[in-house]
Amino acid sequence: MSAHGGRGPATLRHRPAGTGRVRRRTRQRLAADCALLAVAAAFAVPLLWLLLASVDTQADLRVRLPRSATADNFSAVLTPDITFTPMLNSLVLCGSSTLLTVVCAALAAYPLSRYRSRLTRPYLLTILFTTCLPITAVMVPVYGLFVQVNLIDTTYGTALFLATSQLPFAIWLMKNFMDGVPLALEEAAWTDGASMPQTLVRVVLPLMGPGVTVVTIYTFIMLWGNFFVPFMLLLSPDRLPASVSIFTFFGNYGSVVYGQLAAFSILYSTPVLLLYVLIARRLGGGFALAGGVKG
Repeated sequence: MSAHGGRGPATLRHRPAGTGRVRRRTRQRLAADCALLAVAAAFAVPLLWLLLASVDTQADLRVRLPRSATADNFSAVLTPDITFTPMLNSLVLCGSSTLLTVVCAALAAYPLSRYRSRLTRPYLLTILFTTCLPITAVMVPVYGLFVQVNLIDTTYGTALFLATSQLPFAIWLMKNFMDGVPLALEEAAWTDGASMPQTLVRVVLPLMGPGVTVVTIYTFIMLWGNFFVPFMLLLSPDRLPASVSIFTFFGNYGSVVYGQLAAFSILYSTPVLLLYVLIARRLGGGFALAGGVKG
C-alpha cells in the first residue's frame, strides 16, 4: 500500500511541465482550424451553387447536383441584349476609368513620395479620409451637377466620375509602393540627362511593376462591380454596363430563372479572372534592380 501510495505522487511530480501547455495549444489550433473551415465553407458554398446552377435548367436556391447537365442556360443568356452589349459597355467604362485612375495616381504619388513637406502628411490623411466617404452620400449633388453640365447619360462622364471615386485610395497605394523604389536609381538617371517625367516612366514605374499591377487589378475589380454609380448616371438601356443589367435581369421574368442568372454571373466574372491571370505573373517580379546600386 505504501509503495503504491508513494509511487502515485511521484508519478504526478515527474509529469512533464509542458504537457498542459501543449494540450492547450492543440485545442486552440483545432478551434482556429474549425473557424477557418467555417469561413471557407461560407465562401465555397455560394461558388459551388453558382457552378451547379449554371448547368441546371431547374435550379433553385438549393445546392444540388443537376439531374442532367446542360448548356441551355448559357445559350439563353448569350445574346446581344443580355450579355454582349452590357459586357462591352462594362469593358469600355471600367477600362477607361482604370487607365485614367492609374495614370493620375502615378502622377500624384510621385511628388508625395519624393518630396518632403509639412503638408505631405495632412494631405495624405485627407486623401485617406475621402476613401471613407460613402458614395451614396455624394450621388445626389453629383447627379444634379451632371444634369447642369450635360454629362448625364454619357459614358465618358460616368467614367470620369468612377475614376475620381477610386483615385484617393489608388494614390495612397501607389505612394506606398513608390516609397520602395531606391532614390539612388533616379539620381543615376538624372546624371545621365534624364528628365523627371522620363525618370518616372523609364525607371520608377518599371521597378514598381507589381505595385502598379496591384493598383490596376484592385481599381478594375472595384469599378467592375460598381452598381450604384452607372445606375444613377446612365439612363439609356443600350449604355448600361453588366453590373446594372444583372438588376434588370430580375425584372425581365415573372420569377427569377436561377440557372440563367448563375450562367450570366459566371460570364460576368470572366473578365476579372482573365485580367488577373494575364498580369498577375508580374506580382512576383519584385524590385529586382533594387540592389543594383550597392557597392
